[in-house]
Amino acid sequence: MFAVVGLGNPGKDYVNTRHNIGFNTVDLLASRNNIKINKIKFKSTYGEGFIGGEKIILLKPQTYMNNSGMAVLDLYNFYKLPMKNIIVIVDDIDIEFGTIRVKQKGSAGTHNGLKSIIYHLGSGDFPRVKVGIGKKKGGQDLANFVLGKFSKDETIDIEDAIFDAALAVETIIKYDINKAMNEFNSKGDRAQE
Repeated sequence: MFAVVGLGNPGKDYVNTRHNIGFNTVDLLASRNNIKINKIKFKSTYGEGFIGGEKIILLKPQTYMNNSGMAVLDLYNFYKLPMKNIIVIVDDIDIEFGTIRVKQKGSAGTHNGLKSIIYHLGSGDFPRVKVGIGKKKGGQDLANFVLGKFSKDETIDIEDAIFDAALAVETIIKYDINKAMNEFNSKGDRAQE
């Protein structure tokens, strides 16, 4: 069994903001795999289904970004999943806009949602799919930037990135993380050439 956790903030004020890329990707995974996100538990809304024959939980924490770890810890304690089966989808300001990066584990960097998860789980040994949301302009407040919406020009590229992030998650589940890293991390490298 796998849990796929999309990070974001609940409420209509945050819909389609840069920080809600994880929610958007989980929504796409739900529609692609006919999974209804209609249950409430683990301080989250979630749905259960299958991807590639594997049982899946798609989870959207409702704790606000900075407390995402509380929801992930509840899920982890309930299902006793191995950490490598908890895939976190997260926005990233440090990778090229519109690209994705698949990582087996790592630190939180500057991301408060990841910091919260690592703090609550006591480990960073879970896979993550990061989506590049762009860089803030000089002097712009980081919180205002990540809680802002994408411009019309950015929307097409970000929709492609969300699609790639969903495919990367499906690849991890159906095959393994190495295949996902080989396939999707090199895409970002080509974009920068």
